[in-house]
Amino acid sequence: MAADTEPLEILLHLPLLAEDKNVPYVFVPSKQALGRACRVTRPVIACSVTSNEGSQLKSKYNNSRMPLRSS
Repeated sequence: MAADTEPLEILLHLPLLAEDKNVPYVFVPSKQALGRACRVTRPVIACSVTSNEGSQLKSKYNNSRMPLRSS
């Protein structure tokens, strides 16, 4: 989720849902950076990373993940 979202209230329900479902989440500094990470030219305020249990990329994803730190 982008920390520079205005109004931030648009996103504030998402951390509550994520915590309720025990799903990790992070805030990134800017919606521009999040858009670039999503490989789009527009600003992005939120995105999700999903996996398919049968995917050939799942093992690569699991091996390359960096641990999340809480701030």
